[in-house]
Amino acid sequence: MTSSVKVAAVHAAPVFLDRAATAAKAISIIREAARGGAQLIAFPETYIPAFPVWAALWAPIENHDLFVLMAEQSVAIAGAEIAALRREARSLGVTISMGISESSPTSVGLIWNSNVLIGPDGAILNHHRKLVPTFYEKLIWAAGDGAGLRVVDTPAGRVGNLICGENTNPLARYALMAQAEQIHISSWPPMWPTRRPSAGGNFNNVAANRIRASAHSFEAKAFGIITAGFMDAAMREFLIAREPSVIDVIDRTQRAASFFVDPTGEAFGDVLQDQEGIAYAECDLQRCVEPKQFHDVVGYYNRFDVFDLKVNRKRLVPATFIDAVSTDIAPVLAEQGATAEAISFHNGGNLDS
Repeated sequence: MTSSVKVAAVHAAPVFLDRAATAAKAISIIREAARGGAQLIAFPETYIPAFPVWAALWAPIENHDLFVLMAEQSVAIAGAEIAALRREARSLGVTISMGISESSPTSVGLIWNSNVLIGPDGAILNHHRKLVPTFYEKLIWAAGDGAGLRVVDTPAGRVGNLICGENTNPLARYALMAQAEQIHISSWPPMWPTRRPSAGGNFNNVAANRIRASAHSFEAKAFGIITAGFMDAAMREFLIAREPSVIDVIDRTQRAASFFVDPTGEAFGDVLQDQEGIAYAECDLQRCVEPKQFHDVVGYYNRFDVFDLKVNRKRLVPATFIDAVSTDIAPVLAEQGATAEAISFHNGGNLDS
């Protein structure tokens, strides 16, 4: 692993609520970023198939059809879109961080706000589900779990990821810091309406994201990739055509930005906000080391005799099924010297067959 790596933050719109077309667009962007020399390519929050900004614009009783469409277009981890991304990562030798709305094999209406980190060999290195959907996102996504609170080794360094508001969760952030994180990816929506402009407008979303990203990078002594979605004309027109009265909220809500921060919290590299594109930055991972001498919150600058953090990284499931007959017993029986006939019987066979 070299000390200096080139990373990319994708600042792009999906093909709104079309997972297949958005995945195809993502692959085109990945190829462009790879040609630009990027070793790590990070996409925004739920890039596939879209961020459900409508949940901020209308009451939930008016959005049933959009929820049904969102669930229908969400992405299965074992589905065609993730498989295509894995092939592309392996073909190009790049690491991909992809935000998805994830479907569930256990419920047709259960979806999560998730992130998948794919390595240059095509392997899924990490699969994170957002711990707590934020504000109106609770009308769309279920709560995730701690299984994805992991920092993983990649050729671009040790990479961790948190989604949007999770970057304000000090315990989630500390869990990643305590795994020697060198590059932190934070993914964001294209806009975040919280109130009507006539009521005083929204908080400064770009400044808020910058504060959160800089705080984490300063505390972790890690580089930060801030990758935000983009609202294109097609997405805007879709929402306005549904209800023209929201035009004021949409057009007067600040658009998110994609940028980078260094281990001191300072911004560097490219910045994108009002146009689609790919932002790039060069990260010298050696710069993560010296600041640790000044202030290492997972090293000498802490009191582990006073504080004790435990993180449950178990993947949660709705039910555990224990069948009366299990094929899993076969290896145990074989190890104990059981006959083939006995193993067949325990596997549901017939001793007389």
